[in-house]
Amino acid sequence: MSITQLLILQILAHLLADYFFQSDKWVESKNNRGIKSRYFLMHVAIVFFISWLLSFQWIFVMGAGIITLLHTILDILKSRLSRVSWAERYLFFTDQILHLIIIVAVVSWYHNNFALSNWTNTWLFSERTLVLITAFLFCTKPANIIIREIFKFYAISVPKTSETPQDLPNAGQLIGNIERLLTLTFMLIGHFEAVGLLIAAKSILRFGEKDHLKSEYVVIGTLLSFGIAIFTGVLLRFY
Repeated sequence: MSITQLLILQILAHLLADYFFQSDKWVESKNNRGIKSRYFLMHVAIVFFISWLLSFQWIFVMGAGIITLLHTILDILKSRLSRVSWAERYLFFTDQILHLIIIVAVVSWYHNNFALSNWTNTWLFSERTLVLITAFLFCTKPANIIIREIFKFYAISVPKTSETPQDLPNAGQLIGNIERLLTLTFMLIGHFEAVGLLIAAKSILRFGEKDHLKSEYVVIGTLLSFGIAIFTGVLLRFY
């Protein structure tokens, strides 16, 4: 295993622990109650277990412990700062950047002090395969949350009126996941024209929207969604 493989695996572990194995209910409870939340210790345990498990290195228990400790400290600070109005809008992106810095630092430290196991050098654990898995997972729930936080950062919300029809629950998230996965797939196989057709198809479906404000909201969300998938695809093509 190379240092790059270990780094990708730890980023994948972070995505799983912070996004897929943590619901909005958990996040809200942690932000409101801090370490008193019943979900706090559960999240800490998940962070440690997944980080250690995906390292495929028995001795990385120390690295996983450091990542978990610093992750916990950041979560505590985040829960306290979330009550400060001016800081709230910056917390998500600052928190995620710091998590990535910690992962890079711990992986570099581990690589410089311990020998990496070679038993995972198969096609399933190749750098390319790991990057693809991470990229496709990133384009699902993490991308949805990033888009939501961007809306929150710019204080954008869809107006609620009696004339506004009710949308299907979670339909927007599902549509976003599908369009980003299709876009990323088309980018990887080189069919860029299909991405344009996908954008055009979604635009036609939204053409009859009578609510101007909601139309702008949808356009922003659509551009962010396709933008994330296209940017991820470009990075993969140059990797």
